[in-house]
Amino acid sequence: MTGQPSSSRIPFAIWSLTFCAFAIGTTEFVLVGLLPAIAKDLAISISSTGTLVTLYALGVAFGGPVFTALTGRTGHKKILLLTLAVFITGNTIAFFANTILLLQISRVITGTTHGVFFGYAVVIAGNMAPQNRRATAIAIVFAGLMISTVVGVPLGTYIGSHYGWKMTFLAIIIWGSAAMIVLGLSLPKQSGPTAALKLNDLPKVLKNEAVWIVLMANIFAYTGTFVLLTFLSPVLENMTGFSPGAINYILLVLGIGVALGNIVGGHISNHRPSTVLVFLFLFHAITLFILSLVITSQSIIIVALLLFGFFAYSNVPALQLLTVKFSENKFPGSGGIASALSVSAFNIGAAAGSFIGGVVAGSSPGLKATPWIGGIFVIVAWGFSLWNWNRNKTMEGNR
Repeated sequence: MTGQPSSSRIPFAIWSLTFCAFAIGTTEFVLVGLLPAIAKDLAISISSTGTLVTLYALGVAFGGPVFTALTGRTGHKKILLLTLAVFITGNTIAFFANTILLLQISRVITGTTHGVFFGYAVVIAGNMAPQNRRATAIAIVFAGLMISTVVGVPLGTYIGSHYGWKMTFLAIIIWGSAAMIVLGLSLPKQSGPTAALKLNDLPKVLKNEAVWIVLMANIFAYTGTFVLLTFLSPVLENMTGFSPGAINYILLVLGIGVALGNIVGGHISNHRPSTVLVFLFLFHAITLFILSLVITSQSIIIVALLLFGFFAYSNVPALQLLTVKFSENKFPGSGGIASALSVSAFNIGAAAGSFIGGVVAGSSPGLKATPWIGGIFVIVAWGFSLWNWNRNKTMEGNR
């Protein structure tokens, strides 16, 4: 059994990938809320703990594509289960860590498994789903990542603040172990592609103009997103005047928008994803510019943030689908690498956006400039999406 679709239904195995994605997403984002507790427990500075965020992103951005390329000929089910086992091991190291060095090693390991997991999960979901529901299947996988920001991160932060930060990692270990069992039981055997690319073929994928255009759109879109998103809490507190307690509920509204955007984006990207991407990026940029205009209005900004979360993440399925499709068209067997590169592009954008947002926040325009500066980056992403659409409009128009 190879997991090929035989009906219009989404197989349960794809939902099991969502279950796994929830654990991985929680691991990525929950650390931000745990940094003060970790710094106090290990008697180190907050700035030192900040390296734990950076190293995770580097593990995703660079380790993910490299290890995906190295394992390209391995059966996909086997490599996914192995990846989850390494993920659990990485979090186990964090649970027993009593030095910052061990935590740093843990973050590199788990960051790398993040990139590898989504690299293969996207390809498997696309292959198992009916042709006309591939984007929906990809969105379902990433829904686990999105839902982790709404449920997993607040829950993990609560556990860490009440029972100690190590208990958060223990909870992730338990969830990850359960996810690995569910995936092992539900996912049919997945054979590796006979034409899988090797590590030294990675530059070929990057030099594919069609792939490169989509990756650049991805990077600029999430650079713009994280210029604001990284500093959203201080913006809401200092510019809009919300209390810290109220901000938690507003972030929940944002998270709901993110989850809805991912699901709806997957549904509408099943057909003509290049065309859909143009409109999604345009609305994404517009919401950022609107936020810059309503930044002091408590009633309007909540609605604006719901829309921002929706449009900022509704393009994820289309970006993943197009990257894999364009890479496979030119280099059969490169889908896993291409998918991992797409995840890397997202994280590179997030890292760049966080850095640029910090520069903006510390400059004379200050926090109030973060939305419209973020919007400028998304406009650049929109330009890349127009370029991509112009290259593919004839093909998509004939579908």
